[in-house]
Amino acid sequence: MISPADARTLDANAEALGISVSQLMDNAGAALASFINKEYPGGKAVFVCGTGNNGGDGFAAALRMDPEKTKVCLLRKPSSIRTDAAREKYSVLECPIEAYAGKDSFAGFDVIVDCALGTGTSGEVREPYAGFIADANSSGLPIVSADIPSGLGAGTCIRPDATVTFHDAKTGMTPENSGRIIVADIGIPEDAARMVGPGDMLRYPVPRADSHKGNNGRLMVIGGGPYFGAPAMSAMSALRIGADIVRVFTPASSYPQVAAASPVLMVTELPGDRLDADSLDILLSASQNFDAALIGPGLGSDEMTVKTAMAFLRSCRIPAVIDADGIAAAKGLTFRNPAVITPHGREFSKLSDGKSPEETASEMKAVILRKGKEDLITDGTRTRLNATGTPAMTGAGTGDVLAGAVAGLLAKGMDPFDAACLGAYICGKAGEKAFETKSYGLIATDVIDCIPSILSEYLT
Repeated sequence: MISPADARTLDANAEALGISVSQLMDNAGAALASFINKEYPGGKAVFVCGTGNNGGDGFAAALRMDPEKTKVCLLRKPSSIRTDAAREKYSVLECPIEAYAGKDSFAGFDVIVDCALGTGTSGEVREPYAGFIADANSSGLPIVSADIPSGLGAGTCIRPDATVTFHDAKTGMTPENSGRIIVADIGIPEDAARMVGPGDMLRYPVPRADSHKGNNGRLMVIGGGPYFGAPAMSAMSALRIGADIVRVFTPASSYPQVAAASPVLMVTELPGDRLDADSLDILLSASQNFDAALIGPGLGSDEMTVKTAMAFLRSCRIPAVIDADGIAAAKGLTFRNPAVITPHGREFSKLSDGKSPEETASEMKAVILRKGKEDLITDGTRTRLNATGTPAMTGAGTGDVLAGAVAGLLAKGMDPFDAACLGAYICGKAGEKAFETKSYGLIATDVIDCIPSILSEYLT
């Protein structure tokens, strides 16, 4: 079962793999028409279509029906059809086409095909869709929904006898609200789901037009002591990926260097030369003011530091990303709150004690992002791979950049699995872009500098 966001992501990733939206629509239409012809042989079908791709699926199905026993009713003007693929199918329809006219549109037909609203619907259903739903539900005719019953999840929704859903059932669908559920293969490549792709950029939490400072992610970064570059780079990466507020909490020994790294960094000085128990209460109290935490970059492997990091992770009540030196503190823990752990191969071997990434993630109740030539991301149930990046990204600091990007997305409210997938994809693409000019002289800060270019390319 997949969510509406998953469905949109799959479509976009399939298109990037060479399967066009038009082809997917043709395949969906063929599956829908085949079901109707089989279940209602010789019957007359009225397709009630909206202006999005769900309507396009209806047009594609109507093209495969007997035009003398088929009619398409549009809920809005033809000029409102939103996508090129749907307009293409509409333009070659051979059956009668009418504006939807209420229950009169059903007269003389044997089955209503609901192609009004698809997976992109949110909020309450408005007219003319609400009127169609009420008319169809009270018509006494059998109803077949395309992909998802129109309005599912809202107060007003179609109650179909059957739903022909594409690729996989959608979140919330049950026999009670969707009738008989028929899952149709429409040719989405396996790699569209297995590999993180450009479609995943649709998950990026774009700020609302009326948002203000702090609404789009407040992140605390706990790092430094022996090293100062790592927490500074993680923080800058989180800012570049769109987090509103990032504050670094670092021991006194690294505070001056971190504070001087950039004028946009906010930095809190912790006592001592290394993270230790004297800072625990400070950090736990401060965490109440943040949406997520990143712990590990530059902390070092001092025994007291590891114990303090572990104590923080056990008591922290906000989502967390654990990277670098923090990974040793996560070993053996089971997380109650969302968590992403970002080990490279050697770190994962120590963390997992020979178990697979899926087993480790399941036992720890955390997302594992195992970095490598192909990053592997798993929550124990779902597993995906990310292949973006370049061999030039093996230099020091690129892991800190990745951790900061994932943490920034987590602070912005993303699901931890999706944040790990998208953070890996964006950082890899940023590395590829930096490689165009820096070649094998690429350094971690070059990747940070290119993150906004990737956001601009895919989000605007």
